[in-house]
Amino acid sequence: MFSQSLRIVTSTPDPLTPSRADANYLMAPNTEQTQTMTMAGLNLIAQALSIYDRDLRLVVCNAPFQTMFNLPNTLVTPGASFRDTITHLAQSGEYGEVTDVAAFATERIRQAKAFQPHYMERTRANGRTISVEGSPLEGGGWVTVYTDISATKAQEALLRARSDALSDQVLAHTEALSQTNRERAAMITALEETKRQLTASEARARLTTEMMPAHIAHVDATGHYTYSNQRLSAVIPHRPSDILGQHIREVLGPDNHDQVLHSLNTAYGGTSAVQEFTDATSLRRIRTAFTPDRAGGVYILSMDVTEETQTRAALQQTRRRTLAAQITSGLAHDFSNLLTIILGLQSRLGRLPALPADAAPLIEGTLNAARRGGALLSSIAKISDPRSLRPTATDVTALMQNLATLAEPTLPDGMRLHLNIPPLETVLLDQGMLQDGLLNLILNARDAMGTSGEITLTVRQIHDTWIEFQVSDTGSGFSPNALTHALDPFFTTKGSEGSGLGLPMVYDMTTLAGGDLRLSNTGTGAKVTIRLPYRAAVSSTTGLALLVEDRDDLRALMRDMLMVLGHSVIEAASVDEATALLADLPDIILILSDIQLEGEATGTDLARRLGEGSPPLILMTSLPSDAPLFLEAQKHAPVLRKPFSADNLAALITTPKVAP
Repeated sequence: MFSQSLRIVTSTPDPLTPSRADANYLMAPNTEQTQTMTMAGLNLIAQALSIYDRDLRLVVCNAPFQTMFNLPNTLVTPGASFRDTITHLAQSGEYGEVTDVAAFATERIRQAKAFQPHYMERTRANGRTISVEGSPLEGGGWVTVYTDISATKAQEALLRARSDALSDQVLAHTEALSQTNRERAAMITALEETKRQLTASEARARLTTEMMPAHIAHVDATGHYTYSNQRLSAVIPHRPSDILGQHIREVLGPDNHDQVLHSLNTAYGGTSAVQEFTDATSLRRIRTAFTPDRAGGVYILSMDVTEETQTRAALQQTRRRTLAAQITSGLAHDFSNLLTIILGLQSRLGRLPALPADAAPLIEGTLNAARRGGALLSSIAKISDPRSLRPTATDVTALMQNLATLAEPTLPDGMRLHLNIPPLETVLLDQGMLQDGLLNLILNARDAMGTSGEITLTVRQIHDTWIEFQVSDTGSGFSPNALTHALDPFFTTKGSEGSGLGLPMVYDMTTLAGGDLRLSNTGTGAKVTIRLPYRAAVSSTTGLALLVEDRDDLRALMRDMLMVLGHSVIEAASVDEATALLADLPDIILILSDIQLEGEATGTDLARRLGEGSPPLILMTSLPSDAPLFLEAQKHAPVLRKPFSADNLAALITTPKVAP
């Protein structure tokens, strides 16, 4: 039957079926052109066809539908009312004599809303006979096909009148033909079900790719996208998401494309490749995997690993510090003992009577060298001793002004320190570590310029990824050797006056925080750039706080801390319980949650469930800093290491300033 074939290519929207906005999914070269071609094909069909939606509004019909029922243009325009169409047909005599047209239309509408698959034949007022076959659509509405079967009915009547003259052979042939038609109808039904299952499977696969936190795509042999989910702009900010048919260089941008070109060509050559690169615009760190397609082209999977990279850098630096501490601790202990002996012997030697006149300067020189060795050991201890980050809610402007107060008295009269600091939100930073590092850079710039010059400290936020601190001067700049080795321990350009541990210590503190330090020269001097991960401070006023902790004793302790800070507290022991409370209590303004909780869900799962506009979240844990769950948690929220005090908790919270 034609109507059965029609349902194979006609689908109704459902949650798993691509919408009109997903035209790219259907790989159509041009949507408007496709619609025009489809309507041209429907108009060539002899049967009349109409499709109404769940609101009883016309979706589409072909030209024979208007011709068969002599309908005006207004009733064959998409959006036309089913009631208006029934009323018009009843008034024109299509259904014979109708006494109450309004009641007739109302009854037909009631039947339509309870629509069931059906097949019927009826004789029209003009004497012609039509068959009407209707089928409901899953999302509501229905499709109906009308066929003029007047000639077929006439032939059947003729056959019945002359049945006694038909031979047994003709009857057998007719019966076989009917059987064949029934088999074909069954086959079409099976194909229709297979089509429906394939469509649902493809829709589920696409929905899965859209939910993944990664950009999944395919480029052909010429580098043009033939498939893409809608996640590119989420992975690489400021990139388009509708990219089908575009070239990969145009989509990624020349800088990013040049960075991945070698790996892309490797995949074209038949070998998989994985590469990390930094997006030139947003400075996000992207990991991209290229997988060859045997049919030609390359599959591409890209993920934003900025937070992972920052955490990995911090972990690597922590491990290096631990290794350095293990190596140097024993040596430093023995060397300290030797220096103590040297200092003691030299002091005794200086007190001996009748020493030559030139012995005193030699003894004093030996003592100074030993004291300098002791100071050097102290510097080594500062690098190798374990130190953990202590981020607190920091007003960057106030911190930089305090830094200027410390640094300016150390500068010569002819030297000036300039601050270039735009308004910034309160962020989480280790204030002591940052201030020590920047002060070291300012003093290095002072030493490089002599008695006059300018030092500029510039602070800026780079998207939501980094907060950047630049210290530049008007000195002679870094030498090529210094640009290469200045971060190496014990490298110095100050001769005997330098320890060679200043910049390495700043670099150590920066990488420990998951940041990056770069040296460069400008047209007027040297520049040192520190980038630290941007972490907005938790903003909260006093009010209702949600405490999520599964241990009763710890929950009581945390409750007291929150109450000391002025909060009233409601408690939960699991993520599911916390989620239910958040849905029922819109007044919650702060969430303090353990990472490991009762049940399978963790604190990081709770962080993922929080939508836009949810209360700020602080996580807490006793896991070691290199535990995978701890590293994952740092990507979602500030993490407090247990045990902690109310002061430690308060340090992560900034209270919004009230305008005077």
